[in-house]
Amino acid sequence: LVERAFKVTNIKTKAEESLPKIQEERRLVLQKIKAIQEEEHLLQKEALNIRLKIEQLDSHITEHQLKIKYWQKQISKISLHSVEAEKTESLPVLTQDELENIKDPDIITNQIAILETQCHGMKPNLNAIAEYNKKEELYLKRVAELDEITNERDKFREAFEDLRKKRLNEFMAGFNVITNKLKENYQMLTLGGDAELELVDSLDPFSEGIMFSVRPPKKSWKKIFNLSGGEKTLSSLALVFALHHYKPTPLYFMDEIDAALDFKNVSIVAFYIYVSITA
Repeated sequence: LVERAFKVTNIKTKAEESLPKIQEERRLVLQKIKAIQEEEHLLQKEALNIRLKIEQLDSHITEHQLKIKYWQKQISKISLHSVEAEKTESLPVLTQDELENIKDPDIITNQIAILETQCHGMKPNLNAIAEYNKKEELYLKRVAELDEITNERDKFREAFEDLRKKRLNEFMAGFNVITNKLKENYQMLTLGGDAELELVDSLDPFSEGIMFSVRPPKKSWKKIFNLSGGEKTLSSLALVFALHHYKPTPLYFMDEIDAALDFKNVSIVAFYIYVSITA
C-alpha cells in the first residue's frame, strides 16, 4: 500500500510539473480549434450561397427555355415559304368578227375591275420580312442570355463540386488516421483484440454513417451494441483516444469510466493515460 501511495505521489508530482506545459498546449490547441471552426463556418456559408445561386440560375434557365420555345413557335408561324411561279397565260387575240359581237362594253369594264382587285390581293406582304427579322433578332438575344446564364450556373456547380470533394478528401484522411489509431489503442487496451470502423455507404460516407465493430481477445467479431458493459467501455475509450490523437483536446472530463471495468482493465486504462501524458 505504501508503495502504491508512493507511485501515486510521483504521478501527482509529475502531473503538477507538466501542468504549465499542458496549459500552454491547451491554449494553442484552443486557438487552432477556433481557427478551424471559423474556416468551417466560412466554407459552409460559401457552399450555401453557391447552392442558392445554382437554384436561382436553374430558375432563370427554365424561364428562358420557355421563352425560347415560345419565340420559336412564333417564328415558325411567320417563316417565309417559297412561292412557285405561276404560269402566265397569254392574252387571247380576238378577231374582228369577235370584237363586233361584243355589244356591252360594261361587261368588259367589270371584268377589268375584278382582275385588278385580284392583282392587288396577290401583292406580297413586305412587312412580314421586317417582322421576321425582328423576331429572329429577339430570339438570338434570348439564346445568348441563356448561354451566359448556363455558363454561370456551370461555374457555380463546379465550385460546389470542388467544395464537396474537399470535404470528402479531408473526411477520408481523418477517417483513415482514426481507424488505424483505433486498432492500435484497442489492441493495447484489450491485450490482443482488434477493432474496425467501416463506412455503411462507401460511395457517400455522409448519408448512412459509420459501423463500429470489435473483436475482443479469443472472441468473434461483434457490433459494439452487442458487447458487455466492460467491453463497450474499452471500445468507447479506444475510440475516444483515437479521436484525441487526430485532433487533440487539452482537457477531458471522464466520469466513472471504470464503473464497468475490473481491476485489471482499470490498471491498463490508467497506464495508457499515464503513458500518453508523459510521452
